[in-house]
This record gives sequence, C-alpha cells and structure tokens, in this order.
Amino acid sequence: MPNRLAEETSPYLRQHADNPVDWYPWGPEALQKSREENKPILLSVGYSACHWCHVMAHESFENERIAAIMNEHFVNIKVDREERPDIDSIYMEAVQAMTGHGGWPMTVFLTPDGVPFFGGTYFPAEDRHGLPSFPQVLQAVSRLYKEQPDKVQQSAAEIGKFLKDSATMKPSRSEPNAGILDDAARTMLSQFDRVHGGTEGAPKFPQPMNLEFMLKSYRRTGDTGLVAMAELTLQKMAYGGIYDQVGGGFHRYSVDDVWLVPHFEKMLYDNAQLTRIYLQAYQLTGNVLYRRIAEETLDYVTREMVSPEGGFYSAQDADSEGVEGKFYVWTPAEVIAALGQEDGKLFNLIFDITQRGNFEGHNIPHLTRTLETVAAASNIPLDRLEEVVRTGREKLYTERSKRVPPGTDDKVLVGWNGLMLRAFSEAASILERSDYRQTAIRNAEFVLSTLVQPTGEGAPEGELRLFRTYKDGKAHIEAFAEDYAFYADGLISLYEATFEPRWIERARSLVSTLLAHFWDGEQGGFFSTADYHETLVTRPKDLYDNAIPSANSVAAEALLRLFLLTTEFEYEKYAVEAMRPVLDVVGRAPVAFGRVLCALDFYLSSPSEVALIGPLQAGDMMEMLRAVWGSYVPNKVVAAALPDDAEAARIIPLLADRPQVGDRATAYVCRNYICERPTTDPAEVVSLLAGNSPPVEDMEEV
Repeated sequence: MPNRLAEETSPYLRQHADNPVDWYPWGPEALQKSREENKPILLSVGYSACHWCHVMAHESFENERIAAIMNEHFVNIKVDREERPDIDSIYMEAVQAMTGHGGWPMTVFLTPDGVPFFGGTYFPAEDRHGLPSFPQVLQAVSRLYKEQPDKVQQSAAEIGKFLKDSATMKPSRSEPNAGILDDAARTMLSQFDRVHGGTEGAPKFPQPMNLEFMLKSYRRTGDTGLVAMAELTLQKMAYGGIYDQVGGGFHRYSVDDVWLVPHFEKMLYDNAQLTRIYLQAYQLTGNVLYRRIAEETLDYVTREMVSPEGGFYSAQDADSEGVEGKFYVWTPAEVIAALGQEDGKLFNLIFDITQRGNFEGHNIPHLTRTLETVAAASNIPLDRLEEVVRTGREKLYTERSKRVPPGTDDKVLVGWNGLMLRAFSEAASILERSDYRQTAIRNAEFVLSTLVQPTGEGAPEGELRLFRTYKDGKAHIEAFAEDYAFYADGLISLYEATFEPRWIERARSLVSTLLAHFWDGEQGGFFSTADYHETLVTRPKDLYDNAIPSANSVAAEALLRLFLLTTEFEYEKYAVEAMRPVLDVVGRAPVAFGRVLCALDFYLSSPSEVALIGPLQAGDMMEMLRAVWGSYVPNKVVAAALPDDAEAARIIPLLADRPQVGDRATAYVCRNYICERPTTDPAEVVSLLAGNSPPVEDMEEV
C-alpha cells in the first residue's frame, strides 16, 4: 500500500511511495508526531537523478526488516533537495561539520525541534568497506536517544550553535577592488590541471562559473594563460565522456581526472551554465567547436527537457534498468550493426570504441584525437570522417532511443528555469537563432502565468511572488531567493534578445520581492528564505557558488544590469552590499566564489551601455546587432527601441533622448555616465565595444 509520498508531486518522493517505510513529507504533521511521541526524526534527503540514492533505497528502504526498525524508533521524513534547498543546505552543513564530508543520499537524525545531533550520507544495508550497516546505525542512534538524552541534547546544542554562527558572515570593511580579482585569478591558475584542464585531481567537475571568470580576467588583463587554461578545459570536456557524444548535453561530472567516465545523470543547471561558457568562448575565439557544443546542448534540452507548457525539466537519471550508464554505452558490434561495416569501423576508430571497452566492458564514446589528426593518421579525407560522425550520431541516437531510457525528473523549478532562460536568450542573440528566442519567450510566459502566486491582500505594489516548483498541473512551495534572483537574471537576458520592455518590468517586480523579503538588513546579502517562510532551526544564507551559483552572486549581477538599464541607483547599492560579506575571502578561495567574482568583475569593469535606435527588423539594425553580439564583450547591457517609443524609454531610461541619425539604425555606446557620439557604422560599434574610444573632445556628457 502506498505511503504518504504518493500524494507528492516530486518524482523523487514518489519513487519512495511504495517503500514499507512510513515516510512523511517535510511538514507540520511529521514534526508534531515527533514531539507527541518523543521520537527522533530520521531525515533522508536526496534527488531523483542520484545513483547512490537509488542504491540506498533498494538496499534499505525497500527492505521490510530495515523499514520495521525505522518505523518503530523514528519519525521518517523524506525530502527532495531540489524542492527544498533551504532544508538541504542547513542539514548538509551539519553533516559536513559532523563527518568532514557531505553528499547524497544524506541521512540526518534530528530532535523533535528539528536540531541535528547525528548524521552521515550513504549507509550500506550490511557492514562494508569500513562503513557500519544502516540497521546498526539505526539501533545505536535509537539507544542513544532513549538512554542518554543529555548527550543527545548536548550534541544538538553544539551543532545548533554552529549552524547559527555559520549563517553569519560579517561584511567586509574593504571596498571592492581589482586586487581581489587579480588574487583570485592567480590562485585559480595555480590549481589548474595543465594537462587535462579543470582543477587538479579527480573527480572533475565542470565549474563553468570559474571558467567564465577566467575569460573575463583575460579580457581585463590580457593574460593569455587564463584563456589557454579555459580553452583546454572546454576542449577536453567537449571531447570527453562527460559530454554525450551521441545525443548532446553534459553529464554531472567525471569520476576520473581525464573527463572520461561520468556520473551519468544530466542536470538542467549544468547544461544551462555550460551552454553559456561555450557561447562566450565562441565569441572570444570564433572556434566553431564551441558553437557546435552550445547548439547541440540546447537542441538536446529542446528535444528532451521541455514540457508541453514550455517549462524546463530538472534532470535525467544516471540509471536505466537499475544499471548506471547502461543507456549511454556501446560495444563495437552494436555500432557496426547500426551504421554498417565500413562506417561502423570508422565511427569506432574516431570515438575510441574498442573490444576491451573503457567502462565495465562497454564503451563511453569519446575522442582521444581531433578529426584532423585521425584523417592525417589514417589517410582518410576529413570530409569523409565528418560525414561518418554526422550520420553516425543520428543513427546511433535513433538506435539508442529504442533502449529503456533513464527516468526524467519532470518537475519545473523556477530558479533552474531562470538559468536555462538566460542560456537560450543569449544563444538567440549570439547565434541569431529565432527558434531559441521562441523557446525562451514560451518559458517566460509559462512561468510568469503558472507559477505566480495570487496577490495577497495588502501586498505592496510592484511585488511578484512565485511558487518554486510545478508538476502535473500543480504549483506549490514558496519560492526561495535563488528562484527570484535566477529568474530575474534570465528575464534581463530575454529582454536583450527581444527588446520587449515587459520582461524588464517583470524582472523589476521579482527584484522588489527579493529586496523586500529576503534582504538581511544587519549583515547584508540575501537570506535563502523569505521573512514569510516557515521558521527552521536557522535562517540560511547562500553565499558560496557550488554546482549552482549562490542567490547572492546572481542577484548582485542582475541588480547591476538593472541599474544600468534603469538608472535606479538603489540597485547598484544593494548589489555591492550583497557581495560585501565574501569580499575578504573570495581572493583566497576563488573556486568557491566563481559567480560572485564574475559579478565583481562586472561592477569594476565600467560596463558598456548600448542603446540601439531604429526599426528592430530592418537590415541595418540586424548589422548593428551582429556588431554588438559578434565579439566577446562580457560586461554590457543592450537596449533597443524605435525612435518614438516613449513607453520603452520610460521603462528603460537608457533609451531616453536618443534620436535616430539619418533614418539609419543608430548606436549609442556609453560608459561611466559618458556616451560616445552616436554612430550608424557597425564597424565603429565593434571598435567602441573593444575599448578603442575616440578622443575625449568627441564625447558628450549624458
């Protein structure tokens, strides 16, 4: 008989609906039961694409004997970390403090007040590799709780104090300065793997935010070592097994140090951020490899990760048929059967698919050499190899589609959708892809119609409140700071791809809610939860950039971009204060602050403000847009309107008082409150954005 999780929308929670465990979702019913029966809480946190979460579920949560122990001694709560990042972050910090490491599945034991007193990650069903068995842990914790309550309370008090103290990071007294960026860039370079890219050692995570900072630092300093390390990483990932060579898109990370064997889950947030860094590398270098990877990744998302309504799904599983990676691997014979003898052998040669295999007797397709190198070594024309790759990938994708696919976590999370919204919007602008633009518009119209909460009585004008998650027609859970920050950031990029002022208005409404309900008036920065969220053991604040950027980092950059478009000086002030709590540490530990470093670089760089005036579909305007988006100028905002569009100028003051010159598309490029003379020459726009400014006497004050 299904347990309470059958009523939830989370695919992860539903995966446990038929467990013999008496699971509760997080909520007042479970917490009240714990208090009334004086039973400790067993909190289990994971997510649907997590391989080891599946292993522990199969070994322990489906085991009648283990479930009986859990049900007798604990109130059992299951949480989807993707739906509740606030709960996940609080208790993950506690587990890391108690054990020195973290990860999922996460298993934490709490007092009825929700304070942790013991925890860990994966526990096997039987003693293995030095790990105690889960039944052994359950019985020991139960005895401790019953027989030594003073010890439990002491541990809970110590951990509770640690959590409250760690949520406080005093703002820096220093002002933002370029020295912070220089220190961070040097430290990042010193930690890079100069053979395989990425940071040294295994496992290897993509870290697109850090790569973006390296490209920005190259633009700022001219240090070619920075761009060389970024390019090495991007190329190694593009050729490696971490990239799905058949279907496009990136897996979560590589378990080795050569990007070959991934954990096979595909996460929306990885693919959004990696798309953007490949687009930026394409702008900087013109290397078509980077464009291809960006397009293939977005095409994969369009094909497999978009709901009928236009929302982006969250993830695809690592496992199919209970085996990790089974969907993605090949034998030489399978390739030859699908492509034919001649093309199959060539495809196997190109993608290093061998009889020995590279993953449990099978092969993860990857490239050890470029096609040019293979062509030269085998004396086969390059165009012949390119055709084998193109048609081979199509045929193998079709053949692979006949297999049992990994499960798709089809819930829609607003924050993650904001990351992908920005990726599609920027791709539309950079690559001139109208289909990407339409995907972005459709997403925004869906999110801002379906996940918007009804305005409550007395709610301040201009605020827009969101739900975090949507599935099967139901939107629920109050949105968190990352949802507001990420989606506002995405909407600004959607404006730059469409020049429809409504998207800036909606971005400002989300920012209004963020500032009104999430801002920490004492220490600066944004709390993860609003002042109207439920009270937890501590109020978390997201300051570190991990796999997902922190709400504070993204909010800072979004506020800076909005400031330049709207001249609302309060936005700039809040942006600086949002970065201030980490200013003293980002230079020393830059890998944990990649996105805030990008925001700081934006703030210190004198970003370009570009106003384009003229009919948006005219040929000369298209040439202007190519000039704006055709090269790597990371720190800029772009606005456009017809010369007589008073409403656009009201919403976006950057467009105000900008006449068209000679009935031609006209560009105004400004920095630091000073604008260059208007130009109708796209080549001059390129020069101005590159920093080749005309003499001072040719400038005019704003």
